[in-house]
Amino acid sequence: MTGDRTVIEQRGLYFEEFDLAARYLHRPGRTVTEADNVLFTTMTMNTQSLHLDAAWSATQPFGQRLMNSMFTLSTLVGSSVAQLTQGTIVANLGFAEVKFPHPLYHGDTMYSETIVTDKRLSGSRPGQGILTLEHTARNQHGDVVATAIRTVMVWCKDSAP
Repeated sequence: MTGDRTVIEQRGLYFEEFDLAARYLHRPGRTVTEADNVLFTTMTMNTQSLHLDAAWSATQPFGQRLMNSMFTLSTLVGSSVAQLTQGTIVANLGFAEVKFPHPLYHGDTMYSETIVTDKRLSGSRPGQGILTLEHTARNQHGDVVATAIRTVMVWCKDSAP
């Protein structure tokens, strides 16, 4: 019986499918936890007290621990994968203008979105295209907690393996 069913495999978008006029909302959101922060911070050997020491952080300007900004950036980019680049990316080429304008705290829910600001076919790699993606993360109140401009190379539909 399963042989008669249409197979649908989740994937990202091919170069031709990226729309310069679209705003891609990545859902569900991600509620971040103390465990996320401590695990990521210690796994990456970042001993910054702002992430690990509640008593000390309480004496600092934000009055509490902050989520590790690299966790925030990783989650921002990661939340876009299923919708945009799952199985269609060739390479992550780089980041520019990474910013954290508002802190992300334990218990906040992060919602991410992406717009495509530029796309062009690769001049040196036929069958592949280069995209400039502008990622934005907001907390549950709509405050922007992170932005990043990322350049990626993706497959064109007729050239994908």
